Formats: sequence, structure tokens, C-alpha cells
Amino acid sequence: MSQPKITAYMKPVCGWSNGVRAIFQKYGLEYDDRDIINNADNYQEMVEKSGQPLQPTIEINDEIIADVSGDEVEAYLIAKGYVQQSDADAGVPTDAACEDHGETVDVSFSGGKLSNWASNLFSK
Repeated sequence: MSQPKITAYMKPVCGWSNGVRAIFQKYGLEYDDRDIINNADNYQEMVEKSGQPLQPTIEINDEIIADVSGDEVEAYLIAKGYVQQSDADAGVPTDAACEDHGETVDVSFSGGKLSNWASNLFSK
């Protein structure tokens, strides 16, 4: 099977993001890990490509899957034939939630909404 081109828009520290990273590692897949917390351009790119503000958002061979867990990414990779299912342990939970970051508020950002934490991040 050939290596798909993968770009992952994720938080540096997050249960969901860590689960996705663990799936990529489990299957030996290379990917571009784009930090959406410390790089506003990465966040904006994710929102523009996916049409939504939630992460992890993964682009695999020009297809976007948004707001996914590691389990969902693994199921997608298997369904598309990028990997064959493995029973190997991923090493971390692949469906663990991130900490709650607050309610969504309206802000001027490409016509979308940002959560309070993102609004505060980009206003600094």
C-alpha cells in the first residue's frame, strides 16, 4: 500500500489529537502535524479547508475528515484501503476527549465562529 499524503490540523496537547497521532504511528504513516494553537495561520487554513472550526481535522489525499477521533481516522484509513486493520495496541486512548474550552462565540473570522479559547488566543 502506498503512503497517502496526510496533513493533520491538531492541538499540541489534546486527547483527541494524541489519539490520531497514535493511529498514524501504529500504522507507520508519515504526516504533516500542523499546530493550530500556536500558529494562527494553521488554524485559519484548517477552517478555510474544512468549513468548520473543530479539530482534529485531517486531510488525506485532498479529502477532509473533520472533528475526528483516532478510532474514526483508523476506520477511514481501513475503509479507503490505505492500511490493513491491525490489532496492535496504539499505546494511548484513541477516543479520549480534550479539556472543555468554553462556549462558542461570534467573531469576525472568515465568516465563522471561534470558541472563547481561540478568540482569546487570536486577540493577543
